Amino acid sequence: MGSIRLENVSKSFGEATVIPSLDLDIEDGEFVVFVGPSGCGKSTLLRLIAGLEDVSGGRILIDGNEVTDTPPAKRRLAMVFQSYALYPHMSVRGNIAFPLKMAGEDKAVIDKKVGDAARVLNLTDYLDRKPRQLSGGQRQRVAIGRAIVREPTAFLFDEPLSNLDAALRVNMRLEISELHQQLATTMIYVTHDQVEAMTMADKIVVLNAGRIEQVGSPLELYRNPKNLFVAGFIGSPKMNFINGATAKGHDAATIGVRPEHIALSTSEGLWKGTVGVAEHLGSDTFLHISTEGVGNVTARVGGEFSVRHGDTVYLTPEDGKIHRFDADGKAL
Repeated sequence: MGSIRLENVSKSFGEATVIPSLDLDIEDGEFVVFVGPSGCGKSTLLRLIAGLEDVSGGRILIDGNEVTDTPPAKRRLAMVFQSYALYPHMSVRGNIAFPLKMAGEDKAVIDKKVGDAARVLNLTDYLDRKPRQLSGGQRQRVAIGRAIVREPTAFLFDEPLSNLDAALRVNMRLEISELHQQLATTMIYVTHDQVEAMTMADKIVVLNAGRIEQVGSPLELYRNPKNLFVAGFIGSPKMNFINGATAKGHDAATIGVRPEHIALSTSEGLWKGTVGVAEHLGSDTFLHISTEGVGNVTARVGGEFSVRHGDTVYLTPEDGKIHRFDADGKAL
């Protein structure tokens, strides 16, 4: 089991409240991603669950048992950090086995658990190497292996891929997702990268200034953002926001249209615009367009759509894909 419940949990440092009172339920076996901009409180919230920070108020329950005042070592949680924190003088085998040796496990048990973890993480051929002989992705897998052998109730990942290059990040993202399927263990993953959140999560928790803005599945947040903050944070490129007369025409203070929900034509359409910067990504092209009376708009088109800087284009938002928000930024 690996259910985690936060009831009225808050955190203050002196006079500064970094996490106002919040409630959150994480079900057994879920892959939950905390996402938000830098300083939004996502890592602090993870550290409260881990017991690395004391809560200022509220209760934390794991599998129905209150652990608010329980030391980290007794919460049966395993944490994987941005820093691999491997012992350079130990082999991969020694690093993975370390928490079991500290717990006084029998050698036969240690050998079996290390061997099983190595197979799951494709590290069997590297067990006798030192960390300096490994790539960044392999080192992160060793850190994850050290967590796996503890057989925790839940895994806590704090921006584990930040130190990796772009290609390795994609590979590790897939590997961690596959690992979740194999282990069927609760995982909480902190990132500021909304692409990681969208591709990995069963459930996303969007945080802003310590508050939970919205909780839901990736597609739920994409299709039905509750407010301007979530609408602007989820999706890449970000949603276009339009105010003024165009928004009033839809009975809203602001309307939002995603770049992929705008049809482009060189002959006719609802809004007339001039092409500025074009970002060619191969399969897709992102066009930054200055439109008359609407403002600057980003549109996503197929890579074969041929326009140049200064060309005139016409934009038409898709029916049923316009998001409306009131003056307080709440979805209508």
